[in-house]
Amino acid sequence: MSGLPASPADWTVRTLDLAGAADKAALLDRTADALALPSWFGRNWDALADVLGDHGLMPAGAAVLVVSGWREFEARDPGAWSVAVEVFAQATAITVLLALGGPDDPGSDDHPRPAP
Repeated sequence: MSGLPASPADWTVRTLDLAGAADKAALLDRTADALALPSWFGRNWDALADVLGDHGLMPAGAAVLVVSGWREFEARDPGAWSVAVEVFAQATAITVLLALGGPDDPGSDDHPRPAP
């Protein structure tokens, strides 16, 4: 998180909720909505990589995208999630954080699971 200002008050935070998202198309639609992307956004992986690297399209200053519901999406469409993670990891104009949930979230890390 080296590119973020020291104070979270200086961050522009957007939320991408993937709960109930069925597939790649839903992920791309919800990402476009969460980031208020222009109507010409191509809704494919290359277009997503391009916009996440375009400082002119992201909020000014330190931009953060918090992704929730990703565990459910990963279970539903692991292939699309794998590509999304690669694209998010390469983002240069925004920092992408995965929400781990809370104590009421059955997929949360707050519920220890036995090691395999």
